[in-house]
Amino acid sequence: MSDKKVAIVTGATGGIGFEVARRLGADGYTVILNGLNDEVGAKRVQELVAEGVDAIYYGFDVTNEEEVTKNIVAIGEKYGKIDTLVNNAGGLGGRSRFEVMTTEFYRNVMSLNLDSVFFTSRAAIPFLKKGEYPSIINYTSNAAWNAGGPGAGIYGTSKAGVHAITRALAKDLAEYGIRANAVSPGTIDTPFHKQIKSTKPEVFASWANNIMLGRLGQPEDVAGVVAFLASKDASFITAETIQIGGGQALGI
Repeated sequence: MSDKKVAIVTGATGGIGFEVARRLGADGYTVILNGLNDEVGAKRVQELVAEGVDAIYYGFDVTNEEEVTKNIVAIGEKYGKIDTLVNNAGGLGGRSRFEVMTTEFYRNVMSLNLDSVFFTSRAAIPFLKKGEYPSIINYTSNAAWNAGGPGAGIYGTSKAGVHAITRALAKDLAEYGIRANAVSPGTIDTPFHKQIKSTKPEVFASWANNIMLGRLGQPEDVAGVVAFLASKDASFITAETIQIGGGQALGI
């Protein structure tokens, strides 16, 4: 069994996920980066190793039940435990109004944001039981409460599911000392917003006006909270969702 704590971060080859992996690595974890692009994954691992982080990449699709189970079990068996599972992978998946929404679009968005959390968590639980201050950290969104903007209704629905499954996991796993929490990032300056940033920079810049603290979030802002939730300092926190949005959820 590994002496170091072991963390899996899904969707960790860029944006918030990579900063989370970097922060956990700096905190002394062996970090497992998951992604879909093996070439980018290898580069990200090289970056972290150059910073002195013990990092390794596993390429698999978090929406594929068989791939998830095979890889999570392989990681758990290799290290003898999993201490932290960060379900960072997810996304908008596009926009569609309900009247014209295809079943395929609906299922893809739900699979990316909700099924993925179920698949990874289920596979990791036997190894989390062997971890130190073990926890699952999921990502929800303001859309879970306000149902999302135009065409993002299923994204909001999927994130509401993440909010609920986080609390359900916390109830289900409390007897094993495994905690489950979620973070709810506000508008974070990542490639997620690349299209509007490049086509309508004035709109992107104006978003800060709707945030109480007057700026957009940075990936490091999320990484710090995730690292806290994974730590011993948060060992009495479970079933919670922490808003990381500079007060954005309250409006101004």
